[in-house]
Amino acid sequence: MSSMSTPGGDYTRDTGGSDFGNADDAISQLNSFLRGEISAAETYRMAIDAVADSEQIQAIANLEMLREIQEEHGRAAQALRDRIRELGGQPSDSSGAWGAWAKFTQGTANLFGDTSALKSLKEGEEHGLKDYQEGADDVDATSSELIRNQLIPAQQRHINLLDQLISSVGTA
Repeated sequence: MSSMSTPGGDYTRDTGGSDFGNADDAISQLNSFLRGEISAAETYRMAIDAVADSEQIQAIANLEMLREIQEEHGRAAQALRDRIRELGGQPSDSSGAWGAWAKFTQGTANLFGDTSALKSLKEGEEHGLKDYQEGADDVDATSSELIRNQLIPAQQRHINLLDQLISSVGTA
């Protein structure tokens, strides 16, 4: 077990007897997650704008669910910012290269209709889930708890909601 004191509390991990990184490593990983959340919120904003311009009743009915998911990504980003600051780090303020790619992909999917746009959003959620699952052990214990207890379940919920939306659009 290694332990290090940081402004956000003790940085403790079961390392199997070896030293595990430091707060800088956790901050770097958390900033990567933060850029993903910022990208997700931006991508949902694009999808919401596309749906808001739609005249299909089903698309308009799905708007509220998309807004809810976008707001959850905004809250996740804020939780990550707060944790990064607690560890003494500086939170990222943009989505970076991943955000540019996600916006391009979503913009293209929006051109092909609601089902393509929703599938693109789902792929982004699945990518985020995988990132969280793979990176949860690369951060301090408190951050890992945030990821496992809040962020991963939110990603799973978003995937389930998008599956429902994809099914409803497919039958409409």
